[in-house]
Amino acid sequence: MRYEDVAHFAQTFGLVLLVVLFVATAAFALWPGNRKRFDKAAQLPLEEE
Repeated sequence: MRYEDVAHFAQTFGLVLLVVLFVATAAFALWPGNRKRFDKAAQLPLEEE
């Protein structure tokens, strides 16, 4: 295997991996069942104890 082949594979695999991670993160953040958890976390800095 030449360097160019390895570099091309790493670039392609890295791009695919980052796209999959982005889609998974966006799906988690926008999933309707997580709304209550994120709303509660958004209010934490405003609470006084």
